[in-house]
Amino acid sequence: MRIPLATAPLALMLAITLGRATTLPAQVALRASPSTRATSEVTLAYPEGQAPAGATPMMIRLDYGQPHLRGRVLNTDSLVPYDKPWRAGANAATRLVTEVDLMVGRATLPKGTYVLFILPSRTGWTLLIQKNGAEPEASYDAKSEVARVELRVRTSTEPTESLSMTLIPVTGTNPAHGELRIAWGTVSLSTDWIVR
Repeated sequence: MRIPLATAPLALMLAITLGRATTLPAQVALRASPSTRATSEVTLAYPEGQAPAGATPMMIRLDYGQPHLRGRVLNTDSLVPYDKPWRAGANAATRLVTEVDLMVGRATLPKGTYVLFILPSRTGWTLLIQKNGAEPEASYDAKSEVARVELRVRTSTEPTESLSMTLIPVTGTNPAHGELRIAWGTVSLSTDWIVR
């Protein structure tokens, strides 16, 4: 096949461009992390017109790594084994930050930051609360434990794909209180919290 002279430079440029395109390095694609971060927060404020002078809203916040089941079974040696403290999330430690003195279950927690672990067993699940550690991936340390709270356990008929931890306030009541709910797979756990 003959290429007319007028289009020869265009054909040559096209051939050079296509040749270069095959020698360029492949573009690296972004990948999603295997887990996400999630936060549940309750803001505590005085009713309008009843706040003491200089009072500002305070909060209780739960920050955790949110793993996903992706077809895995929850209580296995590689995911959430029975009878071993589990960091209640993925990657960095699960932290409870409270700007007020708080009671979780029957445990009294002065305002501050705490790291949460869960001890699952076939007979019941327990929330383990320890002093905050400086490292982001805190390991369970019995010496740092400040409280243990027995959790209410319920089996859900509809599995929860992604770990979910929620601070649910009861509104319009005094003192401020609510429920801490944890759900993953078919396990649903809960305990009460109340401001002291």
